[in-house]
Formats: sequence, C-alpha cells, structure tokens
Amino acid sequence: MDAKTIYAQSSDIKSRTYLEYRKDMKKKAIAELEVIDWLKSKLLTLYPKQKIEVSKSGGDAFLWFLRKGGVTREPDYRAKIGNKGFNIEFQYADKIGLNYFDFAISKITKKNRKTEKREPHQDRKILYILKTNYSFAFFDPEWVLKNGKIGFVDAWRKNAYRIPKTKFLKVLQSDPTLKSVIEMIDMKNYILNFQHDLIGINKEKLSYLLQQVIDEQKIVKIIPNDLDSFFKVCFILDNINKVPQNINLWLIYLLSFVSSKSTTEDLSKIIYCIDFLYSKTELKPNELKSLIEKIKECFKLLKNFGQRDGSFKSSVNLSPIDETRGAIFSINLLEDLTQDLIFYYKAQGLNPITKIYQSLHFIHNTYNLVKR
Repeated sequence: MDAKTIYAQSSDIKSRTYLEYRKDMKKKAIAELEVIDWLKSKLLTLYPKQKIEVSKSGGDAFLWFLRKGGVTREPDYRAKIGNKGFNIEFQYADKIGLNYFDFAISKITKKNRKTEKREPHQDRKILYILKTNYSFAFFDPEWVLKNGKIGFVDAWRKNAYRIPKTKFLKVLQSDPTLKSVIEMIDMKNYILNFQHDLIGINKEKLSYLLQQVIDEQKIVKIIPNDLDSFFKVCFILDNINKVPQNINLWLIYLLSFVSSKSTTEDLSKIIYCIDFLYSKTELKPNELKSLIEKIKECFKLLKNFGQRDGSFKSSVNLSPIDETRGAIFSINLLEDLTQDLIFYYKAQGLNPITKIYQSLHFIHNTYNLVKR
C-alpha cells in the first residue's frame, strides 16, 4: 500500500493517508485554538455583566485526531454564561463564492424516537466564521432548520442542511478584530504544509528501497543498529503497513538516540520512528515514564536550536531551510504525541497543547523565512 502510512478507517477520509488525515485534523485544531480567545471576548460583548467561561471540549485532554481515523462526536467548545452551560459547534469557510453554506445534519438536529422527526439540538449554538471578509455569525440550530433544506453535498459525499448564500450572508457580522486571528490561522496552516513536505522528500530519497520491497515482496535486509538504519526500516514498515516484532524494545532503543549531540535531522528521524511505533503498542509504566522524559528533552533541544530570525541551527552541515523544516516536523509530531499521551494515558509532567506551534517562539519570522 503506497500510503506513507495506513489509510484511516473512516468513510469521510478514505482517500487520505493517515498522516494526511492528521494534518487535515490539525488544520481544524489550529483554527479552533486560535479562535477561542476571540470567542470569549466576543461573548463578553454579547453578554455584558455576565461571567463567561469557554474551553475546548476535553479541556487539557483535547485530541484533534483519532488513532483509527474519523472525527470525534464531541462539540468543539463548552461555554458557560452565568449559570447556563452549553456547547458551541464551530465552522469556518475560506471562500465567499459559495452558493450554499452547509451544516452536518447530526450537529443541527437529532431524531425524536417517538415521532421519527428531526428536532433541533437545544444544548448548543453554532459559530460560523467567514475568513475572506472577517465576519461571523452566532445562531441556534433551529435557525438552520428553518432556513435550510437537506441536500447532497458533493465535497462531503453525504446529505447536509444547505442554506442559500443570499440568506446566510444577511446574518453575518463584520468584525475587524478577526483579522489578526485569521492571519495567524493562515500563517500556521502554511507552516503545517511546509513541514509536511518532509514526508515526500524522505520518500523520494528512499524510493529505491520501497521499490525493492514492492517488487520483490521481501523484507529489506537492514539491521537496525544505528539511527539511520532504524529510520529506514521504520519508514519502509510504515509504507507497507507492517510492524516489527518487539515494538516496545524498539521504542526504548530509539529513545536512547536522543542526546545533547542530536541535530534537527536526527530528531526528525527519531521522532518519526517513535510516532510510528508508539500508536501500535501499549506502554508499561516504566516505558511511559521514559517516553515522557525524552519528549520533554526533545522540546528543550528544539528550543535551544531556535534562532531569533525564525530559523533553527544545530549543525554547520545542514542548510537553514532543511534545519527549520526538520525542527517544525519534529515539533508537529511531538504535539501529537503530547496530546495523545495526555488523552490515553492521563500522562503527567507534559505541558498541554493550548495553541498549535506554541513552542515556535518567533513564529512570524519562521513564517517569513519559509515563505521566502
């Protein structure tokens, strides 16, 4: 299977590889986490003199991807205004040239078991942001039910509530304070795509090994006795949808490669391998402790490699752009691992991810560097 990793087992993402699925889910996470502060301030304006609380569903254990693919049924935000708590579903669009604005049926209504009719959810509101003109709408599911009709959405390959553009644009409100939020979302999405290119770059470099496996249907004869060998074997196993025996032993062995002498290239290989192996096994308490310590060490190393101009520097033998791509690639996977460990293992000692790329301390400079 030519998939970089396995296909996610979900009807909505069958055409995407697992890492592509995770990248797409992270795009939504970028938007959700960037919007949360703006949302709280907006609710304070809409409901003055009220105590406002807004948080991501799941709190610190918020998870933007599922190991087996698919999407979570959890609402995007939980809010509390005074003593009244409710959920908020968040959607946003990049383009204004849409003929319809679409909403998932399950997020707007639920079926009454007695009447068999669909009724609007009473426990939530909908936040919609249109990025192109910095506008938003905040409404109840009932409004969608009254103003929309169920129709087939080609992009989603399923039915949804569809509201004509002429109706929807009337409820949008312009808000200049959205400009900086949307600019940051776009910036982080660009950086996300930039770092993801490392998968293709590595695949190109190792294509001869992949071809050998596909053509000859045999295991590549590489003994993993150093980091480069480990990376090649893990990359190949990842691509042919197989796992090694003694996964936990491999994982602990890989952790030993993290040291003060590691470069950004080393870390990108180590963390790629750890990410590949980690989700295929269950960790024992001592293994979990070792992994957490090494994740913290990796974050610290990457912080030390960061430069004020937005680049990363760990070796005179690597170019600034390659170092930066490798560093961001590592940060991207470390964020995924962090939240997965908090979610599945209730891990202590890791800083929860409250903003994607929160450890990119000179993110504007990093963006300008990779954009050039």
